[in-house]
Amino acid sequence: MTLRISFEQELENLNDALTDMGTKVERVIERTFEAFRNNDREALQKIIRGDGEVDRMEKEIESQCLSLMLRQQPVARDLRHISMALKVVTDLERIGDHAVDIAELALRLDQKDAEAMVGYLPEMVENVKTMLRESIDAFVKKDVELAHSMESRDDIIDGLFNRVKQEVARMLKEDATESDKVVDLLMIAKYLERIGDHAVNVCEWTEFFDTGLVKNVRIL
Repeated sequence: MTLRISFEQELENLNDALTDMGTKVERVIERTFEAFRNNDREALQKIIRGDGEVDRMEKEIESQCLSLMLRQQPVARDLRHISMALKVVTDLERIGDHAVDIAELALRLDQKDAEAMVGYLPEMVENVKTMLRESIDAFVKKDVELAHSMESRDDIIDGLFNRVKQEVARMLKEDATESDKVVDLLMIAKYLERIGDHAVNVCEWTEFFDTGLVKNVRIL
């Protein structure tokens, strides 16, 4: 096996690792809201305890990236790929952190609160999951067009978050005694909105591979 073929295989392995990590954090988000809907406190606690798995995956991918740079002396385009991976893995780790933040908030709520959530957050959850999945897909395939399309999906998530804020304002007006719980629901929506922002970051790094620019600033 030539050095170039070996290097390309290692880059493919790196893509696979990022895809696995993206799938992992997507499943954490899904399990968190399933546990919330079912008022499954044991499952929520398990999600919180399992945060170390995402951190482990982050460290392994960072190690792969550093090893590739040190051993292979990549040319400019390959260096972009590895640099992208280092940035993307950071966003994925933060998405995992936000899923745990949501699980911690959900532990403070009960079945009644979960039923209130079902009224206006599921659409936001589904859009966030889809955006995360497609952002990783765009990165792996270096699909700049798909990456660009995520901007419109992020607009949808932002719009849904505004609807949540309006609903929270209505709930506070109707019953101010439940302010702590209502604010927790708002924070859950805010963490979802932040997850969408991190998915946008992944897309921006995908565009960086094609152009060497991030937010119209040349990086490499």
